[in-house]
Amino acid sequence: QVQLVESGGGLVQDGGSLRLSCAASGRTANMYAMGWFRQAPGKEREFVAAISGSATSTYYKDSVKGRFTISRDNAKNTVYLQMNSLKPEDTAVYYCNVLAGTNLETASVYWGQGTQVTVSS
Repeated sequence: QVQLVESGGGLVQDGGSLRLSCAASGRTANMYAMGWFRQAPGKEREFVAAISGSATSTYYKDSVKGRFTISRDNAKNTVYLQMNSLKPEDTAVYYCNVLAGTNLETASVYWGQGTQVTVSS
């Protein structure tokens, strides 16, 4: 089992910045890709960004490219999401997840509890 705890959410004005963190604990020896998703009120959860286990590859939702940056520190078992030029439409609960397990074939996805990001206009 892997436990994930997000932090760094809050209220920010249009154009502002926030940095989200997600710290993993438990069975962290074999963590593969990590990612961020978000869910706005009345909408489905959507992909935001992901990073490979070695941090050599990153992926982004088109609408956040150039504004958000995902990174990870494997020594600290932590993934980050730097969010710049925030817009009201970025308002959502942000969740991190990780693919972890003994090997890829038997790995499972674990989710954090979420952190609220609110961007005021």
